[in-house]
Amino acid sequence: MIKREFGPWILKAFGVLARLKFLRGTPLDVFGYTAERRMERQLIADYESRIDTLLKALNPDNCQVAAEIAGLPEFIRGFGHVKELNLAAVRRRETELLERFASGDRQVVRIQEAPEPAARVE
Repeated sequence: MIKREFGPWILKAFGVLARLKFLRGTPLDVFGYTAERRMERQLIADYESRIDTLLKALNPDNCQVAAEIAGLPEFIRGFGHVKELNLAAVRRRETELLERFASGDRQVVRIQEAPEPAARVE
């Protein structure tokens, strides 16, 4: 990514954007059409679906694993390629945890920090 420097005029442009925030989420939200924003909306829908699925199969044997799965989105941080790497790491961890959830495995080690992202290939 290339860093760019802007003059003081950019503050006025941000002021205009701030006043147009009522357009967010509408068909006129031009920034809402980016691949990253579409992915973020899909992640929300996937999360809601995942929680519904977990709740239907929740029992005392798998509740800790379910809590771990429910907390995974906390680690999808950053912008651009950083977010993509974190998302890939979270998906790997989610796959492991879903297997444990299905088997009723109570042995879960809570992750204290983000799952290790895959190395970026350039």
